[in-house]
Amino acid sequence: MSFFKKFFKSVIHDRDPGDDTVTVKGKPKPKYYGTVAPYPNFNASSDASVLQAAIDSKDVDEDVIISVLVKRNNEQRQKIKVVYEASSGERLDKALKSALRSDLEDVSLALLMTPAHFDAYLLRSATKGFGTHEDVLVEVLATRSNQEIRELKRVFKEEYDKDLEEVIKDETSGDFTTALLAMLKAEKDESTEVDIDLARREAETLFEAGENTKGVDISAFIDILTKRSGKQLSKTFQQYACLSDVTLPKALDMELRGDIEDCMIDIVKCAWSKPAFFAEKLHLAMKGHGTCEETLIRVLVSRSEVDLQKIIEEYRAMYDNSLQEHILMDTKGHYEAVLLGLCGAH
Repeated sequence: MSFFKKFFKSVIHDRDPGDDTVTVKGKPKPKYYGTVAPYPNFNASSDASVLQAAIDSKDVDEDVIISVLVKRNNEQRQKIKVVYEASSGERLDKALKSALRSDLEDVSLALLMTPAHFDAYLLRSATKGFGTHEDVLVEVLATRSNQEIRELKRVFKEEYDKDLEEVIKDETSGDFTTALLAMLKAEKDESTEVDIDLARREAETLFEAGENTKGVDISAFIDILTKRSGKQLSKTFQQYACLSDVTLPKALDMELRGDIEDCMIDIVKCAWSKPAFFAEKLHLAMKGHGTCEETLIRVLVSRSEVDLQKIIEEYRAMYDNSLQEHILMDTKGHYEAVLLGLCGAH
């Protein structure tokens, strides 16, 4: 089922997000929906030695490298990097770059970056060279928390000696730039409370700014869609459906064009369901001829310690097939093994 068929069926009903907490020692703690967990009995020195032996062997032992990288969480990988450099005198990322090739090299290097460094790298890659990858800019900025965006901006400046805002201004234009800069402010409401009166008022504002006027007041859309929480926006979408004969995504499709249309629709999708948004991204990356390796690596690495379990469940619900089965059909060899490992198949 396509994202919007599902969206059209569900947006006018209350969406029960389920209980995302468990009780540990009497205190509520968020449930973990990642597929990569901390490795028990972790020993950074032992892992560094194992990796060094696998890299230095006559035929590089990719299986060993993969099994270490996908069974350790990011925090543990950072510790391995420190010990590896101290014991071998060489940086682990440089050693892997020399030892591995192609897609396996790309995913391994991505796994060695901290989440903020990986995000900064993604946005740098998306804005560098000919053409800008607008969808990547929106994906990262629409799905990260305020704190993650602040950290990403700090690392971007540190790594590339440029302010991310300035790069965005140089590489994009018009309303699309305005929307990206609004997301970069990291001022999205992150409370879980929903204000029904506000949802009603803002649904009316969006209706008046789009369908009910000649032309479009895009600033109203940017302001509301970039500042409200996903739960609040979901309620606004339900209220919008009471005012209009079409859903908000359909209205955006009718009223807007180009990058700003894609941007607003992606924000709507993320607000309604991040796992469904990412499931659709992965599906499109493997649909038809050829595979978009960058998308597979980007999504599986960045969500492996966040919500990849939910994305896998959503993928099956939307496409009547498992994500792992599609990876098996579309990839091969060690690259396939590392992707399946990130999906939790050890």
